[in-house]
Amino acid sequence: MYLLAIPRSFKLYYPPSQRPFTNPSHNRHIIEISPAETALMSQILNVTLITETFTPEINGVANTLGRLCDGLRLRGHRVELVRPRQSDEINSGAADDLMLCRGWPIPGYPGLQWGQSSMHKLLRRWQRRRPDVLYIATEGPLGLSALRAARRLGIAVISGFHTNFPQYTQQYGMGFITRLLTHYLRWFHNRSRVTLVPSVSQKVELERRGFERIELLSRGVDSQLFNPSRCSQALRESWGLQTGDIGVIHVGRLAPEKNLGLLKTGFEALKSSYPQRTIKLIVVGDGPQRSELEQQIPDAIFCGTLRGEELATHYASADMFLFPSLTETFGNVVLEALASGLGVVAYDEAAAGQHIRHGHNGALAMPGDETAFVDAARWLLEDSENLRRVRLNARQHASRQGWTAIIDQFERQLRDACPNESSKTLRQTNDKTIRPVSSVPLD
Repeated sequence: MYLLAIPRSFKLYYPPSQRPFTNPSHNRHIIEISPAETALMSQILNVTLITETFTPEINGVANTLGRLCDGLRLRGHRVELVRPRQSDEINSGAADDLMLCRGWPIPGYPGLQWGQSSMHKLLRRWQRRRPDVLYIATEGPLGLSALRAARRLGIAVISGFHTNFPQYTQQYGMGFITRLLTHYLRWFHNRSRVTLVPSVSQKVELERRGFERIELLSRGVDSQLFNPSRCSQALRESWGLQTGDIGVIHVGRLAPEKNLGLLKTGFEALKSSYPQRTIKLIVVGDGPQRSELEQQIPDAIFCGTLRGEELATHYASADMFLFPSLTETFGNVVLEALASGLGVVAYDEAAAGQHIRHGHNGALAMPGDETAFVDAARWLLEDSENLRRVRLNARQHASRQGWTAIIDQFERQLRDACPNESSKTLRQTNDKTIRPVSSVPLD
């Protein structure tokens, strides 16, 4: 048997004060490349993306894949999408850039599906029009059939580790399958040329579990959409907040894996610690725990699922963001909250560990330490200057975390996976930016 997951309590932990501030957009060097190399990088790729969730479904995976797909197409690449048919789709999905398959509902996740295994259909399709490289984003039956078809045809495969299913099993009382699931995921991803993960903490965790060839592909944020300027005084008043009052917001799926009991604990601790202040909890999102939370926190404001400008306005109209989840591979909502200029309280891992420096642009707690999490939330409200400074620094940091650099990196990783040497970029590095000779530093 393989040595499986190391308990979370054994994870290496570096206090925020001792860890350098990680900002992938800083400290880069400019590498000069020749015109021939520039032309090489402009060659069009035929990319197939396989996923069991995609926009307009609302979740971090769908949002990320939509951004990557759009970004590649804007660069002139051909992107074929293979996914389950969504509930409102009735066509056959016969377009050149789209293949739809049957989907099966996932219990407890309305609107999400497992894609049906489609190996023979994929073989016929790819024999007619062969992709240069596949990106398999989900490991269900559809993703597995794509992996098998690609191996039979000799097509390069990159995989993405987007969801930490082994940790989910613990939250849903199915810990007995954690070992089996970890074994399967390791087997699956180790058969791709590279597995992309969004955070350093996820990379370390997977490497400890025996996953091989792990590379980083972080996430970006639309800082024009998520912007403090969208703050609505009318919305704040509808929440019962006046000048000087505190709006505490949480955005995400309301489900057991999100550790929402700590959201309730943290909010109640803030109210008891600062009884002279009006503090409201605003919960954006939906899921199987909503009715339970509505009973447990009767004075909270539940807004349901929001998207686009309405979501951005809710972020910007709050003051603090509490994010108690311990199961994220990244957590896009953390970057959205930072971009909206909120004081973010989170555990020191995934997006928060990568983008927050404790006391500077947010507040962090050691993973799993609930007392430290609550103390971090209290610290933000100790005096108004704490929160004001943190919110300003949060916005400044997030405004530099755009999607362009992320898509550039994804494009290079796809090229490097292609078996044809002429389609590879000639340099690959994690801390350097490749640009033509005539370019100048932008950072």
